[in-house]
Amino acid sequence: MNILIIGGAGYIGSHVAKEFLEKGHQVTVYDNLSSGLRENLVPLTTIGGVSSGGFTFIHGDIHDYPGLVTAMKGGYDALVHLAASKAAGESMLAPEKYSRNNIVGTINILNAASETGIKNIVFSSSAAVYGEPEYLPIDEQHPTNPENYYGFTKLEIERFLGWYEKLRGMRYACLRYFNAAGYDVKGTIKGLEQNPANLLPVIMETACGMRAELQIFGSDYDTPDGTCIRDYIHVSDLAIGHAAALEHISKNNKSLIVNLGSEAGCSVKEVLETARRVTGKTIPAKIVGRRAGDPAKLTASAALARKLLGWEAKYSDMETLIRTSWEVYKNQE
Repeated sequence: MNILIIGGAGYIGSHVAKEFLEKGHQVTVYDNLSSGLRENLVPLTTIGGVSSGGFTFIHGDIHDYPGLVTAMKGGYDALVHLAASKAAGESMLAPEKYSRNNIVGTINILNAASETGIKNIVFSSSAAVYGEPEYLPIDEQHPTNPENYYGFTKLEIERFLGWYEKLRGMRYACLRYFNAAGYDVKGTIKGLEQNPANLLPVIMETACGMRAELQIFGSDYDTPDGTCIRDYIHVSDLAIGHAAALEHISKNNKSLIVNLGSEAGCSVKEVLETARRVTGKTIPAKIVGRRAGDPAKLTASAALARKLLGWEAKYSDMETLIRTSWEVYKNQE
């Protein structure tokens, strides 16, 4: 297939783009490089033709509607939408930014796709749509009640997709994934995530001296060691899930909402101790106050992904997550 990946130079997007390329698809990446990196697109060609085994890259912004429409006139069979602001804590402090980038930007993408006739969309959603869990593990039938504005924007986008399916015949896959982490298991993608807010890259930055210390947001949660428990999923597993989801909706002509998670939970302190062991670094850490909108525990059920997509997490054990991350970050010492 001929696939347009919006946000494909970013941390998750570059792994997704690489997966599609390795599966033999023709891949064009559309990215404004605000957080993405050209070096993540290996090998890289410029717009004007794709060489064997390479990407076409379009430097563009989702807020440039005419530019989006022009880009989407490339005869694409599908698009993957990974362009969004994604820090839950920041979203509670800067809702205007998240409204513009996530909501307005997505409306531009959907309208441009409608105008140019693209019918298949894979959307990078989030487990943040669920909010505080009423039961664990969280499956797709769990009520959606976001506790942070980031999660709200993701849920609204899912609703937009539902309406565009009804009104414009688009098919979509909403992938609700949990905490993306790790780096390419084959070691080819090495561009550092820009301004990370998630736990593992922050731990890595502390381990290699880019940060003075790790801040642990709260130690009084209702968990065994008092720190938040999360379901961490390797970015290579996520990339495989995106490819499987597109194959499913294009083959069955039916939309899909599905969790992608490891089905295992690790606390902040457990992640930190594993990182200290794997890296051999002391990794200074300090307990600070809770962040707004942080549930105590989130773990996934990925049973539906196994059933419908034949997908399961293969690389998402904490050892592999940290080892593949450290292979990239240790060069920053």
